[in-house]
Amino acid sequence: MEDSCCQLSTISPFLLLIFLSTITTLAEAQLTGVNYGMNGDNLPPPDQVISHCKFKNIKNLRLFDPNPAVLQALHGSGITVILGTLNQDVQPLGTDANFAKTWVATNVLPHTTSVTFRYITVGNEVIPGDIATGQFLLPAMQNLQTAITAAGLSIPVTTVIPTGVLGVSFPPSQSVFSVTSLPIMGPIISFLAAKETPLLVNVYPFFAYSGNPKDVSLEYALFTATKPPVIDGKLSYMNLFDAIVDAVYSAMEKVEGGGAVGLVVSETGWPSGGGAVGASVENALMYNKNVVAHSKSNAGTPKRPGKELDVYVFALFNEDQKPAGTEQNFGLFYPNLTQVYHVDF
Repeated sequence: MEDSCCQLSTISPFLLLIFLSTITTLAEAQLTGVNYGMNGDNLPPPDQVISHCKFKNIKNLRLFDPNPAVLQALHGSGITVILGTLNQDVQPLGTDANFAKTWVATNVLPHTTSVTFRYITVGNEVIPGDIATGQFLLPAMQNLQTAITAAGLSIPVTTVIPTGVLGVSFPPSQSVFSVTSLPIMGPIISFLAAKETPLLVNVYPFFAYSGNPKDVSLEYALFTATKPPVIDGKLSYMNLFDAIVDAVYSAMEKVEGGGAVGLVVSETGWPSGGGAVGASVENALMYNKNVVAHSKSNAGTPKRPGKELDVYVFALFNEDQKPAGTEQNFGLFYPNLTQVYHVDF
């Protein structure tokens, strides 16, 4: 460190300014992105969607599966991608190394010179609902990581969990993985710790509020509380989003090596309609505007202040082939590309 300081003193003020600007840019590495779901029969073609994303300054997308047309449309776009595998592919990925090699050769290698892959995710919310398939999550992650490395690539492999894997989630400091999830999550956390790769988690304050509006205030869910509704030891929580994220951090810390594992919020959002309590355009705008601002603020969470936390909003479009109700109303845009409400990315 001392040598670096001595060297800095000999740099011209102009070059020093560039150097310090570079450091600042790296320190502000938090990003916001959007989930690109395709469960609709009226969605625009992928090339039009990617052009729209560029126009709207959406620089990061999450894909739930390796759709060839979408991947082709992303070529040269400058948009970074989290690429997912289908849940139905988890078991073959975990039991057949050749299947993993073929998956990489088919879905990743043809695009690596023109698309930046941030992570490859094995499955989406496989557990706690499908423990049988969940047994193959870690082997699938290992096989994919081996295949990616063998192909000369350095794309981290991880998985996506819902907060339903928690057996206790309140207060955040007391959070633990459930008895059924822990045997799967423990080894996964250790794998991610060894690889220095974050875990991805889907965080939805909307469902906590809508399911229990008597005990969960709307202000707490929408980032608009004026005083902390929750005090957990020395930590104060002004919003439910932070409390949920810190609950996952706490659960991971109770697993060997888990304290070193970071998080990425792979999904969060609020429905603009659908009939449930709190589902409205006004609340969706307020939530998504505030969660994006919170991500960009570099604040982290009370448990890990200043810790980088990337956030991906769900979702690009209202998707008419999802279950009726709120599930069809999480989009930032209608299928005709007009906005449901405006969020500045």
